[in-house]
Amino acid sequence: MGTTTASRPVTVAPLAEFGSADLPVVGGKAANLGELMRAGLPVPDGFVVTTDAYAQAAQLAGLQALVTDPAATPAALREAILSTGMPKDIGQAVTAAYRRLGENIPVAVRSSATAEDLPGAAFAGQQDTYLNVVGADAVIDAVGRCWASLFTDRAVDYRRHRPFTPAEVRIAVVVQVMVESDTAGVMFTADPLSGARDRILIDAGAGLGEAVVSGLVTPDHYVLETGGKLLEWKPGRGEVVIRPAAGGGVSHEAATRKTVPAGGSELHGALLTAANLASLAGHARTIAGHFGRPQDIEWAIAAGKTWIVQARPMTALPEPTAPLGRLRRLQGAILAEYLPVRPYPLDVTTQIAHGPAEMMHRITEYFGLEGAFTNYLREQDGVVVALVPPSPRPTPRLLLTPAKLACKARRFKSAHWSADPRQAAFLAEVHALESLELAALPWAALLDVPARAMATQDFCRDLRIDYLPGSGLALARMIVFTAVLGRRKLVADLLGGAQTRTEDSNQALARLADELRADPQLRGALTGLDVEQVSLALSRDPRLAGFAARLEAFLAEFGRRETTSPLLVSPPTLAESPQIVLGMALSLAGDPAAAPAAADSRSATARDRLLEHRLLRGPRLAKLARAWVQAAREAVVFREDTHFHFTAALPVLRRSLLQIGARLQEAGVLNEPEEVFHLRWEELTGIFDAAAIPAGQAERIRAAVTARTAKRTGLAGVPMFDASVFFPAAAASDALATGTPAGSGTATGVARIIRDAADFERLGHGEILVCPYTNPVWTPLFRRAAAVVVDTGSVASHAAIVAREYGIPAVMGTGTGTAVISDGEKVTVDGTRGRITRAVQAAATT
Repeated sequence: MGTTTASRPVTVAPLAEFGSADLPVVGGKAANLGELMRAGLPVPDGFVVTTDAYAQAAQLAGLQALVTDPAATPAALREAILSTGMPKDIGQAVTAAYRRLGENIPVAVRSSATAEDLPGAAFAGQQDTYLNVVGADAVIDAVGRCWASLFTDRAVDYRRHRPFTPAEVRIAVVVQVMVESDTAGVMFTADPLSGARDRILIDAGAGLGEAVVSGLVTPDHYVLETGGKLLEWKPGRGEVVIRPAAGGGVSHEAATRKTVPAGGSELHGALLTAANLASLAGHARTIAGHFGRPQDIEWAIAAGKTWIVQARPMTALPEPTAPLGRLRRLQGAILAEYLPVRPYPLDVTTQIAHGPAEMMHRITEYFGLEGAFTNYLREQDGVVVALVPPSPRPTPRLLLTPAKLACKARRFKSAHWSADPRQAAFLAEVHALESLELAALPWAALLDVPARAMATQDFCRDLRIDYLPGSGLALARMIVFTAVLGRRKLVADLLGGAQTRTEDSNQALARLADELRADPQLRGALTGLDVEQVSLALSRDPRLAGFAARLEAFLAEFGRRETTSPLLVSPPTLAESPQIVLGMALSLAGDPAAAPAAADSRSATARDRLLEHRLLRGPRLAKLARAWVQAAREAVVFREDTHFHFTAALPVLRRSLLQIGARLQEAGVLNEPEEVFHLRWEELTGIFDAAAIPAGQAERIRAAVTARTAKRTGLAGVPMFDASVFFPAAAASDALATGTPAGSGTATGVARIIRDAADFERLGHGEILVCPYTNPVWTPLFRRAAAVVVDTGSVASHAAIVAREYGIPAVMGTGTGTAVISDGEKVTVDGTRGRITRAVQAAATT
């Protein structure tokens, strides 16, 4: 429908006259509903108060000046609309349209903004809805309040994080005949958690659907195949029923089910009948097919008839993950641990393209496996949307692998890797890059710094190709050797206590904690400070000078480590995060002083127990056993220390990229240096001179940053992968979560959810560490934890190795541990069987 008649804009018109092409006139909700009416779907009759009507009211209220005034609050904007009221001619048109629906008929009045119910921006619940409105005056009042709701605090904040300016967004209002539903709710034409497109999910509650939509009720939950076959249903609790009130408005009634049905695949006691489900499924298929993408649909059933009251594209929907074979699932488990957060475009094209994951790709390729650890990120509009493990395939080179492995194992011993000239060359190049004064470099020379930093990974790759075979052989030999002797359980302790760079950093951190523990005044001066306060206190308070110097020395020696992942350059490094180190030191200072060299003691005891075996009592075999144990320990050192060193270039890579961002900010292309992470490396190298960027190129860069920022915001709650595919759960009816057994034993304690480094100090002594991932920076937490539960990872992950070294139970790859275990809940971790149960259940069954 056009926006004007021969003389003036259309302000009020029947809903059926509009469709998807009329978004600027009627907003997203009304455009979708009109489209459904045209397609023959059962949509309640109604009319639309168009955006042109709003524009006239806004002009009358002086909003054009207010929305550009930074001093104008959202409350002031709302008051301007409400106090001015509706223009007289529009009020008359609304009254006439309302009376055409019926005399004093109850209606629902809903906002329909031009930036609402769109792909990537649902704006769900951001503007207001009024139900069971009766009478023309009440309808006019509700329309005005819907206009004002464009400027609620929550709606303004929502738009602030998306590419919509206040002047761009206008609002229409939909007025529809009220459906006095017996049952109502929402349905999704795809699984919002897994992204599976072959499922329909339906939530239902008694009365009006507002109870379900607003989360006031625990609804009945139904899972159907796309064809309509019921797979599962779970009964709700029906805590509240919302019904139309006499004379207008709604009432809330408490209505708890006296008996809760069992659920399952039969509908005994369910709110919806088989006929209801068949009707809803049919409409779901039709609506999704009409719009060509998965839909979020609100529905109502009154007197047996199904009505569709809203439909919008599903936003934040993960890409579906197909079933994976064993090798692809293994890669998925590894990559999921290394990518706990969504990478930025600059992560993808720098550290991911040239860092540790690419190193794994090159190593597996060298030994004859092609296609592993490559092309595993799926992007849309320049933003990563999914992690999809590739399908590696063997090549003829694989036939040469045994010979290659044997040759390298014989030639390159783990004990000698740190003296290899390539390691010295690597560290020298990193030092040279760190010595550069980045701010003084010309543009071309500045662009050369990230390229050189990424190239240092070639040294790490070549060293690992040469030394991994020998270290792998040493570890495998000891595992087989101890298994043959019936001493397999000693392996973790035999390998524990090796003096790695990670252990060096743990000991240095422990010394900082000892200092804080010994000086209550020092500890008190640093407790409870935020990031800025920590920096100010350490730099200005003379009482803290000694501790500040030792903290600075710690960061200088160990601060090259990642805080999130060695594959990402966008998160700060440890050197940039003194508050993380200080938080860990303060937490450790609250614990009793640790017994010195506990791991060494366990290792020595394990070695003595091994040598007590009757087959090793002779001097020759005992000497050989000691040598094999030592070689395995050196292999552990190689693994940990090469991991420590391959992030050595990460800080200078990050600093140089932020310096590039600062130059682009000076040129007026970016608002802040950190926005550079929304760009790709090739987009940066395509800039000839940051001080003289052509206007067209600058505009393209700004547009890319804006669009990708909005895309990332829309994906904020969407996982990059379906955890159940990478980490399939074992059948265990009484378990909260299951995973891979990675550290034997059991422990019971309070679960503490630690999601990232900022939460480290929340973990109390003797609590269960439950986390989405770990890396070496997390290691000090293992001194405090009674057990470890990790969403990602495997038996060979860093967390598993450290847990075994510390002798605490560990379960890896639960997939859902942080989601299904509640923070503060008491649980029992069985690291031998890979199960986590509620402590009360565990007690009841033992």
